[in-house]
Amino acid sequence: MSQESQAPHDAVKIGIVSISDRAAKGVYQDQGLPALQDWLGKALKNPIHFEPRLIADEQALISQTLIELADAGCALVLTTGGTGPAPRDVTPEATLAVADKVMPGFGEQMRQIGLRFVPTAILSRQVAVICGRSLIINLPGQPKSIAETLEGLKDASGQTVVHGIFAAVPYCIDLIGGPYLETRDAVCQAFRPKSAARPAR
Repeated sequence: MSQESQAPHDAVKIGIVSISDRAAKGVYQDQGLPALQDWLGKALKNPIHFEPRLIADEQALISQTLIELADAGCALVLTTGGTGPAPRDVTPEATLAVADKVMPGFGEQMRQIGLRFVPTAILSRQVAVICGRSLIINLPGQPKSIAETLEGLKDASGQTVVHGIFAAVPYCIDLIGGPYLETRDAVCQAFRPKSAARPAR
């Protein structure tokens, strides 16, 4: 085995934030954090240190949590919940409030994926932003929708029909100075320009 193939994968710290008034109060069990942790664990080859947070739909609290996770060195922060049009849905506003740069392509693609299933996907207001050296992405609230959004959609033969948003995440993190994320192709095939790719292990 060559030295290159023995090289360890970069470790990565990832913030996962579930935003729900009722789950935060213990009215029902949160499903967002386990869904995020499960999918990321399957998709990434990197050693992951998770920073989980379960918080209420309070705009100032959400913004504060996102800043804390970015300051703690999370290269990626994924939120779930609070992105609809209801009065308590303030996750996008809280996310935009901490943005150094807005990344609109992520929200556009998330809605395209959702529209494959329900016309009400246009009511989703998910956004993605850069905060310091962290990429922050708002995801849907349901575990099934989280996986579909990250992974994309494939036909019966396994061919990609719609790309999931995670295919673009590793290269985005490269560009903002984060660790080199490597995905398992069977779950999600990350795309990088050839000039940005490391040799295959």
